[in-house]
Amino acid sequence: MLRSSIARRLFSTSVARLDSLAFIETAGSKITPASLSALTAAQQLGSPVVGLVVGPEGEAVSGEAATINGVSKVLVVKGDKYNHYLAEELLPLVKEIMESSSDFTHFVTPASAVGKSVMPRVGALMDMQPVSDIIKVEAPDTFVRPIYAGNALSTVKSNDKFILASVRASAFAPATFGGSAVPIEEFTSSVESGCRTEFVSEDLVTSERPELASASRVVSGGRGLKNKETFTNLMEPLATKLNAAVGASRAAVDSGFCDNSLQVGQTGKIVAPELYIAVGISGAIQHLAGMKDSKTIVAINKDPEAPIFNVADIGLVADLNEAIPELTEKL
Repeated sequence: MLRSSIARRLFSTSVARLDSLAFIETAGSKITPASLSALTAAQQLGSPVVGLVVGPEGEAVSGEAATINGVSKVLVVKGDKYNHYLAEELLPLVKEIMESSSDFTHFVTPASAVGKSVMPRVGALMDMQPVSDIIKVEAPDTFVRPIYAGNALSTVKSNDKFILASVRASAFAPATFGGSAVPIEEFTSSVESGCRTEFVSEDLVTSERPELASASRVVSGGRGLKNKETFTNLMEPLATKLNAAVGASRAAVDSGFCDNSLQVGQTGKIVAPELYIAVGISGAIQHLAGMKDSKTIVAINKDPEAPIFNVADIGLVADLNEAIPELTEKL
């Protein structure tokens, strides 16, 4: 009996625990919806998920992060140098955490501006090949990601020791809160980045409207609106009636109709709302890549041959200067 008991204990300690490290991003002292979607993807890897929060804002939300369903532990890294998520500060930290234990097999981030900045740098530092913008988890080492502006899907298998993956938020439902609080541990970094980059300032566009990337309704305007005044006068009242976020095509942003934070598309934000209304947008492939997964797409354009009608569920061929005020009034 004694030999049997010892054997069982030896066996249990020889089995390595495998964890996924998931970066939890915050904005305005709140966990971003994209991070919650990334946590859902991390849970599908089949191993315990350890959440990573950094900086003063991360410290402030650590208690909330500990109640996310599916998270087994939360790591907190304190320090003002992690404010604003400078990639040059984050990447040596991530490398140190990943290599500090043999438990970690994956590092997962949302495919946000922060994730897209940090992930390739971590890959370069650790000599690993990141898998970007995944939309499906086939297996712990196999993922599906869009290529050619979303016109084709590629199944990718990684053989790296650590698998680095960024997650397209619109492809995964956000993780939910309400679980029992899990342990919160502080991680103290012993590595100095030697970073000569410093944060200077930021100019944020504030709005009472829903956040574009996570809104359930989006109204987007394009080049057909002609100028900034028309864009504002037509899109704002329509968005107000629908309680929708306002988006734009790259052509509209480049023409100065609105701020570039509203750009939807391959080089902007990827959205998948319940309702997407495209006004005066022709439907270039780069724009379609950012919104074609929307549940219901409504296109309003005076050109019956516009490519946007190929993906639209409802299409209206009309002069937007007449159609949008009438639609807004009837709503």
